[in-house]
Amino acid sequence: MTIAVPKLRSCTNCPIKYNAVCSKCDPDELLALEEIKYYRSFSAGQTIFFGGDPLEFVGSVVSGVSSLTRTMPDGRIQMVGLLLPGDFLGRPNRETIDCDVVAETDVMLCCFRRKPFEAMIADTPNVGTRLLEMTLDELDAAREWMLVLGRKTAREKIASLLHMIAVRMAALKPAETAEAVFTLPITRETMANYLGLTIETVSRQMSALKKDGLIAFDDRREIRVPDLDDLKFETGEDF
Repeated sequence: MTIAVPKLRSCTNCPIKYNAVCSKCDPDELLALEEIKYYRSFSAGQTIFFGGDPLEFVGSVVSGVSSLTRTMPDGRIQMVGLLLPGDFLGRPNRETIDCDVVAETDVMLCCFRRKPFEAMIADTPNVGTRLLEMTLDELDAAREWMLVLGRKTAREKIASLLHMIAVRMAALKPAETAEAVFTLPITRETMANYLGLTIETVSRQMSALKKDGLIAFDDRREIRVPDLDDLKFETGEDF
């Protein structure tokens, strides 16, 4: 699957500048980041890191979606997360990465060599503060996902995943209506792996949500959500 990779020359025209790790930086701090950053692109299906690889760089997802997976000694694989635009890849002060990171779509990363970035955290409070906020948000999301996987029905799981992606994608552009339109960045097989379901169950529940008017799609990837609140209700969560 191909997603257009933005052409960037500076932070001023970056599509994730309001929610990335640099979103709280002042102009001088942005200039310092400009000096140590570089962009890397990965094709859909390409592995960005294998678990156990040296963590040579960290960075933000500018466009596209990557998956995080863990492999058990007997070969069983579990997806443990998705990285969407604005998310941060890698952990400063860690020598290696513990997950496989695979580009589910074409991906562009705004990268920083790990050592210079660690030094910048020490010298730039706004970067460190934003990274702490993002880490705590990720912890909250992980706790919420424990509920999704442990207690929700198949329908609620699918609705939760679609709602999460729709909200995150909508955050990258001004909201004009309650409707959301996005390209589903992962396959039905990947959804099944992430949610602990079969592909057949994912397909049935997607069709059921479509039949009930909660989502619409003409092909397998372009998704329209007529009303995000209605979809939120189907997740089993309170507003």
